[in-house]
Amino acid sequence: MNDINNLLKDVKDKFWRDRIKKGKIKQTIIYIGADHAGFELKEKLKKFLAKEGYQFEFEDFGPYEYDPNDDYPDFAVKVCKKVLETNGKGILICGTGQGMDRAANKMPGIYAEVCWDENTAKHAREHSNVNVLCFGGRTVKPELAKKMVKIWLETPFMPRKRHLRRINKIKAIEKKYSKNAKN
Repeated sequence: MNDINNLLKDVKDKFWRDRIKKGKIKQTIIYIGADHAGFELKEKLKKFLAKEGYQFEFEDFGPYEYDPNDDYPDFAVKVCKKVLETNGKGILICGTGQGMDRAANKMPGIYAEVCWDENTAKHAREHSNVNVLCFGGRTVKPELAKKMVKIWLETPFMPRKRHLRRINKIKAIEKKYSKNAKN
């Protein structure tokens, strides 16, 4: 019950507060990962998340030290597997965000988007209900990344008819083509 009360103090929207009280929304776990191009920004975001005092747990899936030879798909898979297992959220950072996005979206049930400003981060949650946020360590400055993460975490999904229709179409495409995927 204490976790729910802590979560409620950060949620201002009545619709979402009521859902949390009724136990329909649980505390979110954030999984974060990066490759060498996103390593430095990932480390700054971890400190930001801890300092902000969010009632979110977060877990770092690496890298744990800078390695110029690492590969973004390895970290995308680790983070996305946990997002799927726990219904959590993921943050992935590579040079531009595009590689992480591409790798993440290969996994059925992952809905990732590359964001590059506050507006795209807001729409990723509000319209698309994405469970993984991607951006570039070489293209997004740390202060902007912090703002984007904050907006993405605090923006509720607005399940309007048009958004649900589009999401359901994407899920239908995923279902149809993921079982017939070619190597």
